Amino acid sequence: MKTWSRCGAKDMSEKTMSEGLLIVISAPSGAGKTSILFEGLKKHPDVKFSVSATTRKPRDGEVDGVNYYFVSDVEFDTARIAGDLLEWNTVHGNKYGTLKSIIEEFLENGNSVILDTDTVGAFNIRKQFPEAVLIFIVPPSPEVLRERLEQRKTESPESIETRFRNYPGEISRMDEYDYIIVNDDFDKAVSQFNSVIEAEKIKRTKNLPVLSEWRKYING
Repeated sequence: MKTWSRCGAKDMSEKTMSEGLLIVISAPSGAGKTSILFEGLKKHPDVKFSVSATTRKPRDGEVDGVNYYFVSDVEFDTARIAGDLLEWNTVHGNKYGTLKSIIEEFLENGNSVILDTDTVGAFNIRKQFPEAVLIFIVPPSPEVLRERLEQRKTESPESIETRFRNYPGEISRMDEYDYIIVNDDFDKAVSQFNSVIEAEKIKRTKNLPVLSEWRKYING
């Protein structure tokens, strides 16, 4: 797969984000993360979505290269061993990861980029990019989460039980994120997601052209 081949990734240890935002979004499966993400990004065409790779099989409606790069274990391990992954982890028996070269290209071009990853990946990214903005999406209760997973009918009862055994370790870290969005109302959650992006853009730019004019006035 050409989009998943070695792309000449550079050493990112000394990179910083000069203009674009690096946003990381995490959530337990069934929280509505993907729906919120793609609905929210309709209002932010300048924010690019970084497609992660996974060894799991695509679910109904998922498109290769749009939702994920669906790759084989061999393809994934080749990229991992070559050091081409910014972060990677095994979740519920499937591997997930992000190519360094994709993030490099976005940030070097001054674009904002959003990644969808688990908590392990999120904090590995933050180690390399302390300015990364972390957003966690969660349903209002464990009962609601279980109900949504069952209604989705993409998981077997055994798979759901496995997820719930693993959820405490993941969800317990949500208070370390910059923002927590509770998805009890979809439209409200999308609005909050958009508000976070707008607030972080303002924080990052600080309206520098306007400040420049006022500094001239203040300093004479």
